[in-house]
Amino acid sequence: MERLFLRRGEVVSNFPVSSWQSVMFSEFEAQMSSEARPFPCVFGVTGHRQDQLRYLFLDPYDVAVLGQQLARYVFQARSFGPNTSLIVFTRPRPVQTLDAYYRKMWLTLDQLARLDKSPWPANIPEQIDHPMWEFSFAGEPIFVVCTTPAHVMRQSRRSSAFMLTFQPRWVFEKILGTEKAANAAFAEVRKRLIPYDSASPSPLLGRYGATDGREYQQYFLHDDNNAHGGCPFAKLANRTPSIENKEQAA
Repeated sequence: MERLFLRRGEVVSNFPVSSWQSVMFSEFEAQMSSEARPFPCVFGVTGHRQDQLRYLFLDPYDVAVLGQQLARYVFQARSFGPNTSLIVFTRPRPVQTLDAYYRKMWLTLDQLARLDKSPWPANIPEQIDHPMWEFSFAGEPIFVVCTTPAHVMRQSRRSSAFMLTFQPRWVFEKILGTEKAANAAFAEVRKRLIPYDSASPSPLLGRYGATDGREYQQYFLHDDNNAHGGCPFAKLANRTPSIENKEQAA
């Protein structure tokens, strides 16, 4: 199977400057490399600086292709470095509502779960409403972040098109291995978040495994700090419409 995800230099050499891929990637690079306005996710910034991130451009938005590439990425990820993530870009389209992007993200994860050929990790609960739950694919627990063009107040979750970031759970385990390291990392993220976003830091943000926290709630943060929806992964369990077909019909 052809490898579609790329490293930084390959993105530059594969896409002309006027392409949507180049425009989206330039925006992302500007975000990650800004010294005047440091991006809050210090792990992502470090991964970008050290060329440990990998990039996938999907057009059309085909979840089957995403699943193939995500499985391939998971298999190779440890060789990319301790701050790696897979960044998934999609072509810019007319802006939808935050709720529409929220549904799209969870439908994507639901479809990925259906496509997954590997058993669910034995140490990860299958019940989403559990402090130790994490989305898992190809046998690997993965933290997911969704950014959209509909985000206004929460600029740390804004991009010019629907985007997903898949970060293996082991990345955090290496970075946050001790209480001292974890406290320092979270303090730095919060220090950057406060001036970066117009909204105050979401109360949903927290440490993995904390009894009052849920990982799935952190994947998609709305512009406000109100509760939105319930258990989306479970609600989508009995739905199988194709995202690609729905977009083509729109």
